[in-house]
Amino acid sequence: MEHVKNYAMALNYQNCINCKGCEVACKEENGVQLGADKQRIWVGMVEGSIFGKPFVNLYPSQCNHCIDAPCVSVCPTNASHVVDGGIVKVDPQKCILCKGCMEACPYDARFIDDVTVAVDKCTFCDHRIEEYGTTSCQATCPTKVRLFGDLNDPQSDLVKLLKTKKFFFQKEQEGTLPKLFYILPDDETYARQSVSADTLIHTWDDITNSYGIIDEKRS
Repeated sequence: MEHVKNYAMALNYQNCINCKGCEVACKEENGVQLGADKQRIWVGMVEGSIFGKPFVNLYPSQCNHCIDAPCVSVCPTNASHVVDGGIVKVDPQKCILCKGCMEACPYDARFIDDVTVAVDKCTFCDHRIEEYGTTSCQATCPTKVRLFGDLNDPQSDLVKLLKTKKFFFQKEQEGTLPKLFYILPDDETYARQSVSADTLIHTWDDITNSYGIIDEKRS
């Protein structure tokens, strides 16, 4: 049986120190245009307080490479499309800058590259997966925030991690089936501080059917 890849990424966001190493590595690896508003990946920040004590949560983010990607369905020229591994990409030769995909993306994960005159976004560094097995942002992160892998490979480090942790998704209510898995901290106090009260918490068994995960050992 031919192996069907299904790439995704887990984020141990509690380890993020906002060093910007991932952002710099992404620009260098992918030739992303310079500028703070030209980012394939970034680190979001949420400030708040609990019991009178302030806290800051850091949420590394990027394109979620959604299974039901609205950016793909709205694109009139098929510039936004899905390639092997479930990676969502943009063909700059077909992009007409209608910005429909930018409006449709719930994660604000797209921007206009003024050099290519087309919409740009994260590609999970698909040009280097075969050689290096991972993205430049994972390879660069000093605190091991990001973990890239194949959801359909039960032996991948990604699947092994997701089977032992609880996790959640950003803007899950949009129904896009995003593939950035935010790993919930083991410390319950910190976990409560780092998510909103209405955040849905998941385990591996919760998502295997909806995400079309193929366990070849069971097939």
